[in-house]
Amino acid sequence: MRGDFNGLKALIVKYCKSAHYVHCFAHRLQLALVAASKNVTPIHQFFDKLTFMVNIVGSSCKRNDELKIAHADDIAHLISINELETGRGLNQRGTLQRAVDTRWSSHLRSLTGLIKIFSASSMVLFNVMEDGLPSQRADATSVYDEMTSFDFVFILHLMKEIMGITDILCQALQSKSQDIINAMKLVSSTKNLLQQMRENKLDDLIVKVKSFCEVRNIDIPDFSAPYIDRRGRSRLCQDNFSIEHHYQVDVFYVVIDSQLQEINGRFSGDAMELLVLSTALNPKNAMEYFRISYICKLVEKFYAQDFTRDEKEQLEIQLKHYEYNAVKDFDYKSLSTISVLCQWLVKTNKSVTYNLVFRVIVLVLTLPVSTATTEIF
Repeated sequence: MRGDFNGLKALIVKYCKSAHYVHCFAHRLQLALVAASKNVTPIHQFFDKLTFMVNIVGSSCKRNDELKIAHADDIAHLISINELETGRGLNQRGTLQRAVDTRWSSHLRSLTGLIKIFSASSMVLFNVMEDGLPSQRADATSVYDEMTSFDFVFILHLMKEIMGITDILCQALQSKSQDIINAMKLVSSTKNLLQQMRENKLDDLIVKVKSFCEVRNIDIPDFSAPYIDRRGRSRLCQDNFSIEHHYQVDVFYVVIDSQLQEINGRFSGDAMELLVLSTALNPKNAMEYFRISYICKLVEKFYAQDFTRDEKEQLEIQLKHYEYNAVKDFDYKSLSTISVLCQWLVKTNKSVTYNLVFRVIVLVLTLPVSTATTEIF
């Protein structure tokens, strides 16, 4: 609906106000976050470089062996200068992993792995520059120069922090047994953590990146100097942009805002409230979730046109009887989803007795939620 046929959602809603749209959770969110980050030019270029670097370093068994040896030497060096803690289970040998767009977590693992074996990867590239074939030397030199730049290291750490925040939400939304209430709480906490990062974490990130660069002899730019883009033109004379301003506004703020905008678009306040209120009809753990006030609010806010004023008043009375005669029924406890509940109500003829409650259930079942991963439906 947001791809091949743009505007279809708006057209449907125009003629049917109750056709509430809820995005497919797990798969679409991962793709959306990847796409949103790559819409920022420096981030798109960064991932292209990352893929190229992983392909070169991991292209042969020989280079993988060199990577392991170099990583072991790097660990020993960092321990000797007190840059790493020692202990059981710490400082395990790592590997490089390719980032796949359809698997958001693979991006996090790819970045985390590179940070751990950054120096070792640089050493492998340097060896290719020295001993590889002419064509390999050129590629390795290009990647090495990019990789050992402050710009690359800054974005590496920035994206690792952002993906660390969003990863738990993506993992929860991929669960086969989906808990809508906890998922919506994760949406809220993800938004809040990203906003807190935007407001308070830039200085900490810069300190971390500078420390990382100092240990690995990577040049750190003068943040007060004018920023000069890759086309060699200074932006200082036009907009008074410094290097610090570039990293703060053009990269840090833009990337976080792209994530927040995408999550807000896919989990608007109304969509989240709609899903949370719908859980009141979930027969599983009904003693915990069933709330008459939630169901009445669901109807009043989202399905007002499907019920007359008199029916809304009757619905509240029906729900009170429904709570005693259906929710507390012994067989009700064995029901697992709203769709199964719907079938049970028809089979026991309770769909006639509680016709208004049944209508609410049918309306909720029309929600285009990803049924493969959403337990309550």
